[in-house]
Amino acid sequence: MKAPKLKLISFNLCPFVQRARIVLEEKELKHEIEYIDLDMPPDWFFDVSPMEKVPVLLVDDKPLFESMVICEYIDDISGNTLYPKDPFKRAQQRAWIALGDTMLGSVFNLKNASTEPDLKRAKAEIIDKLDVLEEQMTGGPYFAGKQFGMVDIAYAPLFRILTGITRYTGIDFYADVPNVSAWAEQLLATQAVKASVPDDYQRVFEASLKRPDTAIAKMIK
Repeated sequence: MKAPKLKLISFNLCPFVQRARIVLEEKELKHEIEYIDLDMPPDWFFDVSPMEKVPVLLVDDKPLFESMVICEYIDDISGNTLYPKDPFKRAQQRAWIALGDTMLGSVFNLKNASTEPDLKRAKAEIIDKLDVLEEQMTGGPYFAGKQFGMVDIAYAPLFRILTGITRYTGIDFYADVPNVSAWAEQLLATQAVKASVPDDYQRVFEASLKRPDTAIAKMIK
């Protein structure tokens, strides 16, 4: 069967885009990437993204949206699934991915908090959820043990953001979660994860933290 033509519509800072890109890189699937400005998207974007969000994967020019739907589609068409074969374990992993989604929401709130109390509230939410994850770690190096999988892919962009925030502000998210810290370090050293962002990612990320209307900008060293 002929492989479909894949094109990922992306935004350079979006962690959900990074999930899809990691799967594509891990599976070594040929694909194109087009980065757009979400503040000024091209007219055609509204035709392919009913939620007006990225990522969108064009499969033979037909749009597929929502990051985990895209990840699972790529997994389905490429063999050697990134999920466990056991249905219950697979469902459990999807539940942990859902927790990661809520953590990304807390990270968004932290980065965009306009007051110090709002920032502290978002920070506490993140740390509380990292504590929950710490109790689930199996000894690594990945979430489910020795095999790199879909939960790792879902969390890697989150850890990239947290590590970046720590670098610029000194906030230590990992102080009391050594197993999660080791997991994050392992993921960020994984080739597919490193390849999932554009060359200018660090510069754009730093600029996003320095927005003058945010509380986090005041913490930048």
